[in-house]
Amino acid sequence: MSGTVLDQNGAPIQGATVTVLGSTRGVLTDEEGRYSLQVEASGELVYTYVGFTPQTIPVEGRTEINVTLNPVVDALDEVTVVAFGQQKKESVVASITTVKPSDLKVPSSNLTTALAGRIAGLIAFQQSGEPGADNADFFIRGVTSFGYSNRPLILVDGVEVPASELARLQVDDLASFSIMKDASATALYGARGANGVILITTKEGKEGKARISLRYETSASQPTQNIELADPITYMNLANEASLTRGRVRQYQWEKIERTMAGEDPMVYPATDWQSLMLKDRTFNHRLNLNVSGGGKVARYYVAATYNKDNGMLKVDNRNNFNNGIDLKTYGLRSNVNINLTNTTEAIVRLNSTWTDYTGPLGNGADFYRQIIRTDPVLFPAYYEPDEKNLTTEHILFGNSGAGEYLNPYANLMKGYRDYTNAMFLAQFEVKQDLDFILDGLKASAMYNTTRYNYYQVSRMYSPFYYILSGYDKTTGKYTLTNLNPTSGHEYLTYNEDAKQITSEDYFQGILNYNTDIGEDHSVSGMLVYTMQNKISANAGSLTKLIGNAKFRTGWSFYLCIPKQILCGGEFWL
Repeated sequence: MSGTVLDQNGAPIQGATVTVLGSTRGVLTDEEGRYSLQVEASGELVYTYVGFTPQTIPVEGRTEINVTLNPVVDALDEVTVVAFGQQKKESVVASITTVKPSDLKVPSSNLTTALAGRIAGLIAFQQSGEPGADNADFFIRGVTSFGYSNRPLILVDGVEVPASELARLQVDDLASFSIMKDASATALYGARGANGVILITTKEGKEGKARISLRYETSASQPTQNIELADPITYMNLANEASLTRGRVRQYQWEKIERTMAGEDPMVYPATDWQSLMLKDRTFNHRLNLNVSGGGKVARYYVAATYNKDNGMLKVDNRNNFNNGIDLKTYGLRSNVNINLTNTTEAIVRLNSTWTDYTGPLGNGADFYRQIIRTDPVLFPAYYEPDEKNLTTEHILFGNSGAGEYLNPYANLMKGYRDYTNAMFLAQFEVKQDLDFILDGLKASAMYNTTRYNYYQVSRMYSPFYYILSGYDKTTGKYTLTNLNPTSGHEYLTYNEDAKQITSEDYFQGILNYNTDIGEDHSVSGMLVYTMQNKISANAGSLTKLIGNAKFRTGWSFYLCIPKQILCGGEFWL
């Protein structure tokens, strides 16, 4: 027996389950929606797929059966994610918004940049596009304190994570993304949920053959708009006009303006375009995600690997023996395994690790851009070509003026680089137990999670040598340079250890949940939650801070659904 499974629009459904009624034999449809299965002529086939109405069709001696499955709209909408579980949508009285993970796919390796404009009540804004500093700030329904502590609580598979880990999540790995906005929705989280809660669950394996998914993207990044600065000639004329209107002498003589306009020796009459010198027109980024899922009736798995590479817009001088251009590499590994220990017991093991390797300049992109805007384009060049006495000089002859007190952004960019590594490892074990043998609708679960964070940064730099133009022969075009800091400058790289952070977090959660229907129109649900959290910082800086801060929380919620959609519900935190 063979055939094709299609949706209501005639598109093939990949991963639909086709089983023989009354047996465990079955197959999954391929990417074209096709299947092939041995079945007796008197048998019946059952066609199922999540979100679609199942169909049972007798074979009746046929060799090919093509099926069209219709979506169950009501079934898709009747369940929504709430605190510590799920609940029928008709009985939810809180403000909860659910977003399809596919709607969060944007040409970026940072998930926080995809939130703006997609979720009602959530305000997100991005202040920088620099790799490693491009996390978007966001808050839910305004700010709730004068201290501007606006960050919502972020939970991934029930475990609290910082916004930096949200940024490194991959859309391909997400199963659900929900925002809990008001007090009734976040009551079970206590004060932690005062600014709203973001609930995220990751994908789990489904029964069937192994399914492999590979996604590779490359994108070009460039400034949305560059500030158009006055050209050097206009700059000097306007500077003179500003001086004369204030009763001062000209800053730039006509000879300098005319020779600069004529394009004579740029070492003597510089006209430096700092933006073109230090910034690229565009850069290219790369993203790769590979995941495999599948399993049988006893065990199911989802395994994923991620690699992202983001490059910055700052240029690199090849005369340095190091590369200080922005290069951000992010790696990720995720493994979710579900095992049916018995017919009523399920164990889940989740392992997740993400780490980041960064190389870049000593400052950040915003600092360099401010320096570019504020630096005089005609006072001195970024660097001098060697004069006769510096033909064998190995270091870069950075330009300056006066006693060397002026800002040279090019020298600040090229004088060193920094590296940092940020790594997170998470291991989680969860057990779910159906307690129907005690009371119909009673379930229990327990989950233990341990998370390890580590971060370190090191910097390497040299002290630039600055030069000024001390002599110029107009007849021969030769110039003479003078070193402003021959004793304080050096060519070798110094080493500096910067911030380090090592933290360990342990979390335990136990839940007892009861949910039952009374007749056709009534339902009652209740939940008892116990949590324990312990966090230790290995380099807190003082004895009082170096304490494992154990937190104990318990809470319960109660809902009652009355006919005719007259609803009442409550959540209480103890």
